[in-house]
Amino acid sequence: MSTTEEYIRIIEAGAPLNTEEIIQMEISNFKSSEEYRDMKIGDRYYKGDHDILQRVRKSIGEGGNMIDDLKLTNRKLVHAFVRKLVDQKTGYLLSKQPSIQTAKAAYAEILFNMLLAKDFLRLLKNIGKDAINNGRGWLQVHYNEEGVLSFKRIPPREIIPLWKDYDHTILSALIRFYEVEYYEGRNKLRITKVEYWTPSGVQRYVMGMPGREGFMPDPDAASGSHFTVLKPDSEEEIGMNWSRIPFVCFKYNCDEQPLIKFLKALVDDYDLQRSDSSNNIADLPNSIYKLRNYGGASLSDFRQNLNYFRAVKVDEEGDVDTLSMDLNADAIQKHVDQLRKDIYEFGRGVDTQSEKFGNSPSGIALKFLYADLDLDANEMETEFQAAIDNLLWFIDADLYNRSNGTVDYAGERVDFIFNRDILINETEAVTNSKDSVGVISDETIVANHPWVTDAREEMKRIEKERKEAERRAPAYPGLEDPLPNAGGDEA
Repeated sequence: MSTTEEYIRIIEAGAPLNTEEIIQMEISNFKSSEEYRDMKIGDRYYKGDHDILQRVRKSIGEGGNMIDDLKLTNRKLVHAFVRKLVDQKTGYLLSKQPSIQTAKAAYAEILFNMLLAKDFLRLLKNIGKDAINNGRGWLQVHYNEEGVLSFKRIPPREIIPLWKDYDHTILSALIRFYEVEYYEGRNKLRITKVEYWTPSGVQRYVMGMPGREGFMPDPDAASGSHFTVLKPDSEEEIGMNWSRIPFVCFKYNCDEQPLIKFLKALVDDYDLQRSDSSNNIADLPNSIYKLRNYGGASLSDFRQNLNYFRAVKVDEEGDVDTLSMDLNADAIQKHVDQLRKDIYEFGRGVDTQSEKFGNSPSGIALKFLYADLDLDANEMETEFQAAIDNLLWFIDADLYNRSNGTVDYAGERVDFIFNRDILINETEAVTNSKDSVGVISDETIVANHPWVTDAREEMKRIEKERKEAERRAPAYPGLEDPLPNAGGDEA
């Protein structure tokens, strides 16, 4: 039995720990876990806050001990591979408008307005970034102030899911914790708000209140139901609960592992090697001087004379020479080139600086270049489609409740298709579209044409142009412009 299952069993048994104690234990364990650490690192590296920025160069001090040496050149070069790969993956899979296919036109129109609106597509793209950086992203289902079913993104580090099954598909409970700031007099204070969601409702607490230890009920938000509705012809509110917990998990992969887990060591080494190379190049002019029979009073005088006069005075048989360090540029370049290849190999991305992009590659060649990115997108798409299915349950339930049971789309099949934004050989794609006329449907041809961004709107334009052409065309071509003398006497 897993730890989560054990906690749930204890909660249901009612002893020996109470709900508040178990929530505190879960939060403490989560914040000290490797999973939480990887989430923080993933967010940091996406923002460009790499470990190299904290580096302090050291030198050997007295007694052979290493000491911080602030006089050494310390370039800190950040290479935002993580950000590029995350944006590449989300741009590839989530930047183009998806397609929704379902049998009932009315249902398709509702889903189109809800799930293909610009606000939701932006939300989905940001949740995709959360999933790649943190292993999973979260969407909360709620009703806004106007009573409209709405969705909002929740930071993954605020969510502790308590799963019912091994595959992490069904939530038994969910803990959300987040910090808020408030003023007490002139002092700015921070407290932690905690929400404990179950199918039977939500309990709200605060931690860290001045003068109070542990949990206490949230004075600003009462515990209770998932949402409230007004009684017909009344201002009385009734608490209602979904039969599921109103949070939807979007996973990056089935193991819920973030991208940074596979890239951090490689990116850190790349930053280090490039920074050290830059340090060495900066230090080259500052050669070590070897003096023999120097006639000056001190080494500081020597440096001053060298900088000012570009000359130094030496005694009889004196000499000045330099000791310099030769950089093995080839070895360094080979190492960083291999690191770059490894980053794109194990990050499953496309290196756009590759020489393979230089000669207008064919469609087949581009597919090979995109093979790794496509492989990663396949797994991510599988997880996101499962999450969309979960989201559709809430949409169907909302439609059913609002119609008092007259509108029921629960059994309708819906295909949510992600349209990937892959580079193509445009000339080749246009030619293939022309050659496909009469072989496949016009809608499929339009959807795959490189100049079309919205197949649905393009089909409407085509139909409009066809009707306009029919309106302008004569009923019997040729009769409106008869030949001279038609029907008359012969000359």
